[in-house]
Amino acid sequence: MSDGALIARVVPDVTGLDKQFDYLVPQFLLGRVHVGSLVRVPLGPRRVRGWVVELDTGPTESLRPIAAVLGVGPSPEVVSLAAWAAHRWCGRMRSVLKSASAATLVPSVVRPSRGSGRVDSGVTQVDSWPPTGVHRIAPCADRLALILSAASRGPIIVCTPSIDDAARLDARLRRRGLRVAVMPRDWAVAAGGCDVVVGSRTAVWAPCPDLAGIVVLDEHDETLQEERSPTWHARDVAIERARRAGVPCWLVSPSPSLEAIEWAGGVVHHPSRLDERAGWPLVEAVDLGAGDAPISTMVTRSLLDAAREPDRRVVMVLNTKGRARRLVCKACSQRARCERCGAAVSLDSAGVLHCARCQATRPPVCASCGSTRLVSVGLGISRLRDDLEAALKRPVLEVSAQTPDEIVESAPEATVFIGTEAVLHRVRRADAVVFLDFDDELLAPRFRAHEQAMTLLIRAARLVGPRAQGGRVLVQTRHPDHEVLVAALHADTERWSVAERDRRRLLDLPPECALARVSGEGASSWLAGLDQAVVFGSSSAGWLLRAGDADTLADMLAALGPRPADVRVHVDPHRV
Repeated sequence: MSDGALIARVVPDVTGLDKQFDYLVPQFLLGRVHVGSLVRVPLGPRRVRGWVVELDTGPTESLRPIAAVLGVGPSPEVVSLAAWAAHRWCGRMRSVLKSASAATLVPSVVRPSRGSGRVDSGVTQVDSWPPTGVHRIAPCADRLALILSAASRGPIIVCTPSIDDAARLDARLRRRGLRVAVMPRDWAVAAGGCDVVVGSRTAVWAPCPDLAGIVVLDEHDETLQEERSPTWHARDVAIERARRAGVPCWLVSPSPSLEAIEWAGGVVHHPSRLDERAGWPLVEAVDLGAGDAPISTMVTRSLLDAAREPDRRVVMVLNTKGRARRLVCKACSQRARCERCGAAVSLDSAGVLHCARCQATRPPVCASCGSTRLVSVGLGISRLRDDLEAALKRPVLEVSAQTPDEIVESAPEATVFIGTEAVLHRVRRADAVVFLDFDDELLAPRFRAHEQAMTLLIRAARLVGPRAQGGRVLVQTRHPDHEVLVAALHADTERWSVAERDRRRLLDLPPECALARVSGEGASSWLAGLDQAVVFGSSSAGWLLRAGDADTLADMLAALGPRPADVRVHVDPHRV
C-alpha cells in the first residue's frame, strides 16, 4: 500500500462502542464512498456496518480496507450536525447517526429530473413569509397557513410531536398539490427531493436537498426530546441546523418555552387578542378550597354538572394511579407546599417536610395557616371511578396504558372516561375535559412542572375545540389564582411565561443555566474528578450537575474521558 491513498474514518454501528476507526478505501470503491455512506467494515473477527464520517488522504500502512458500500446515509452536513449533537448532549455519535439514517438500506438516491410539482400555495410575496423566530398561536388555531407560507420559499422540514400529527399534515399538504415525504417511511423520497419533509422529532435529521427552512410545531412539547442518550431536543437541533444552512427557523407553540423565547431575544410573534382568544376553549377553575368538596374526594358540584348530562362525552384526568396519598392541612384544606419554590412537599423519615425540587426543608407546619395538623389523604383513579359511577349513575370507563385501543375507539359518543394524562392521547374527541386535581401538576416537585401543566391544558383544549364550538375545560384546584391557570383563563400564555422566567432566574434554573443528570452504578467514580461546585444535588435517580451554559457543561463532561457503559447522561432533563 502506498502513501497518499484515500482513508475513511468510520463510526461502527455497534452498541456500546464509542470509537472511530480508520479504513482504506480500495480502488474499486473510489467514487462510491462519501461522507455519510453506509459501509461494511472488518472489526475484529467479524464484519459490521458503519458510517463514514470523514475522508482524508495519508499513509495506509496496516489499515484494513472497507469491504463494501451498503447504501446512502446522512448528508455531510447532517453528519457534521450529528457530531455537534453528540458533544452537546454528551452521547455517542452512533445513536444520532441511527436517527438520521433510513430504517432500511437505500442503495441509491435519484433526484427528480424536473420540478417536484410544487404548486403555488397562494403566498409568493417575500413580505408574506412568516418572520423567522417564535410564533405563538392558539391551541385550536390552524397552522397550515404558516406552513404553506414557509414552503413557498422552497423545500422545508416540519417537525411535530407525534406521528399522528405528521400523518394529518401529510394528507392536507398533498391536497394542496405539494410533494410530501413522511419520516421515517419516506426517507429515500426526502433524499431525492420534495417540497415538505414532515415527521416527529427524528424529522429534524431528515435529508432535504436545497433546504429553505425548518418549522417546529409545538416546540414546548417534551416529546420532541429524545429519551435515550444523547437526549437531543428537536427544537435545539433545528435551530443549529438552520443556522448552519443560513435558512429561517420557525418555532410554533401556543405556549413558547423559555428556551425558545431566549433564543428569539424575547421577541414573540402572536395574533390579535381577539383571534388568540377565539382559539381557546372556555376554561373554568373550580376552587377546591372554597368548600365545594371535602378534602377526601374530588367529586364536586361543578364536576357533576359537567358530567351528568347523558349526551356529553367527558374526559377526566387524574395523574395518580391506585389510591395514592399526599399531605393536606386539616385546618385550611391546603396542600403542604414549599415556601421557597411552591412545590408539594413530603414528610421524610426525620419528621420534617422536604422539597424534592429545591431541597429545602422545614418543620411540619402548614405554610398557609400555620397549623400542624397535616393529614395524609388518599386519592386515586380506582377510588374516584367508583365514586363517580355512584354519583353520576352512568358507566365510567377507566383508560390506562393496558386498555386495548378497540375498547376506547368503540366507546359510545356519550361516555365518561377517566385516566392519567394518557387519556388525552387515547380519546379523539370530547365535549368537556375535567382535571380532577390540577395541583398534582402545579405543585409537582419538578422545575418544569408549570410548563408541563400548561402542556396538559393545551392538549385538553385541542380535544374539546374552541369556545365557539362549546369547548370547555374544567380545572379543579386549591390555587385558582396560579399564573398557569390565569394564563389559560385569559387565553394569554405570556402571563405565565413572564412569572416563570422570574422564578427560574431566582432559582438559577434553565435557561439561566444548563443541567445534566448522571446515573448508573459507575456514576460516582466517573464524576470523581469533577469540581464539586457544579454538583447541584443527588437523589436515587442520580447526580445533578449544573453549569453556566450548555457549551460549558458539554466541555466539562467531555473532559471526564470516555463514559463507562453503565453510566447514563441525561442533558436538559425535563423530569427533575
